[in-house]
Amino acid sequence: MAYDEKLADRVREYLYEVGQTKVEEKRMFGGLAFLINEKMCVNVSGSRLMCRFDPEKLEEVAELNGFQSMVMKGRVYKGYCYVGAEAIQTRRDLAYWIDLCLDFNDKAKSSK
Repeated sequence: MAYDEKLADRVREYLYEVGQTKVEEKRMFGGLAFLINEKMCVNVSGSRLMCRFDPEKLEEVAELNGFQSMVMKGRVYKGYCYVGAEAIQTRRDLAYWIDLCLDFNDKAKSSK
């Protein structure tokens, strides 16, 4: 799956603005992942975001516009979601989702 280059640029710019200067970009999950501290933080997949967040915040974020559970092979992944393009049009909305991912990144475990 191709990913939205403009959305990737917006994510890249925001991460730099908030001081995340050591970001690794890697093709993952059919899109472009942004890794912080060697952990997947946020991913641009098509025209939507795939977010990794604190699973304890699931009820809170599931109520938000654009939220879609991440389901792979019939399994719902807690702490991961997709956010539709309609919900990340403004800088403020995009910042909310990226900040949610950044807040969890320090607690997240690295994949092998």
